[in-house]
Amino acid sequence: MGLLAGAAAFTGTGSATLNGDELATISAASRSLAGMWELARHIDGHFLPYYLFMHFWMKLGTAELWLRLPSAVAIGVAAWFLVDLGRRLHSVRAGVIAAGVFAILPSVSYYGAFARSYAFAAAAVVFSFWALHRAIERPEGRRWVVYGVAVALVCSTHLFAVLVLPAQLLLARRAWLVRMFAALAVGCVPAAVLGLVGYGERHAISWIPQRGPEVWLKFPKMAAGATGLGVVLFAIALAGVALLWTASRRTPGRVWGLVLAGWLVLPPVLLLAVSLLVTPVYVDRYLFVTAPALALLAGVAVASLPRFQIVAGVAVVVLGCALAFPEHVEIREENGRFENIPWALRVVKAEPDDAIVYGQSQLRSGFEYYADSLMPVDVLKSGDVPEPDGFGYPERQDVSAALKGRERVWVVWRGTKQSGLEGDGLPRVAAVEQAGFELSSAKHSGDLPGLTVALFTRP
Repeated sequence: MGLLAGAAAFTGTGSATLNGDELATISAASRSLAGMWELARHIDGHFLPYYLFMHFWMKLGTAELWLRLPSAVAIGVAAWFLVDLGRRLHSVRAGVIAAGVFAILPSVSYYGAFARSYAFAAAAVVFSFWALHRAIERPEGRRWVVYGVAVALVCSTHLFAVLVLPAQLLLARRAWLVRMFAALAVGCVPAAVLGLVGYGERHAISWIPQRGPEVWLKFPKMAAGATGLGVVLFAIALAGVALLWTASRRTPGRVWGLVLAGWLVLPPVLLLAVSLLVTPVYVDRYLFVTAPALALLAGVAVASLPRFQIVAGVAVVVLGCALAFPEHVEIREENGRFENIPWALRVVKAEPDDAIVYGQSQLRSGFEYYADSLMPVDVLKSGDVPEPDGFGYPERQDVSAALKGRERVWVVWRGTKQSGLEGDGLPRVAAVEQAGFELSSAKHSGDLPGLTVALFTRP
């Protein structure tokens, strides 16, 4: 089942083009170790462990398939641990069905073909629950060490993955309280360090708006990657919690039902609390770590049926595929990551002496990655190395002087046409207009935020 889940995630790897976050991975991981440390001091410090891994991984290549392969492998690892965790909590059937449900989630296909650390975080979270079950089953010292390592991996893969850990506290008992808390304390050291780093860099996420409790209505879609499938699976998951509570005569079995429910619902609640009390941080992708819990509870519910569990499991997986088919198609399209740079390159029909100006400096890394033909002259770029404290490039500010003698200039920005042209618009667009150019044409890639490619010419 691990191979099946990893393969399902990997099927979307070569179709959807890299987006800005994935290009940021390339930019960060391609720097020297000293350069990555300098970057981490200003932005994305909580991603430093992932960037370190990708730094060495990229020594062997930077093709889309290669960049996304680790995430697909992480999905396979998560599915393998789900199978065994399901066996431990209920039965082999429960684990297999859970892994099957996990494999067909559009969110799994998305983040399993995404060069960021979210799939790693999901795998580490499942590993931590699996390791905790083993440690409680037989409280040996080495098993608590494994649990501590698992917690450290959770904390290192993504800062907000730690929001699953409070659910594990429900399993604390006097017999193993000291060892469990010791493992948690040691394992959470990376979270403390990365949390302090992240708090000092909160300016880097100032783009995140403040959210309210209404975001929880979208949570089923976020976890599953599809609204219809998410609602159905949440209903089945609730049944799984109830079945674990009522069907188990042993207290540990009942408590595990609450633990899995906490794994599923506590992260969005706690993330919103952090947003309201500290700084806005509520972003859907930070909660992908809840997807395995949704699949596991669904697997337990289906495996608890008195008869025809295998048939029911197959039916749930097939139904899930049918409900999520449009989403699976969408995320496997070229624009599946909503920043279709190859499309933008096809729109730019450069003539000799054409210039190009980027609305956001970091966009040029994507154009340089995908460009396979003559590009317009990048008239503002003043250095070939990204800025040490971010993903943008050094640029000259005298736009009018840079465009002197040019008759046509292409301007590309992340966002809609209106975001760049109406109202205050983008500074770079305004600067091009002030240099004496008028809008000739503009095209948007379709899905939000998307890319806009505009041609400006002299009247």
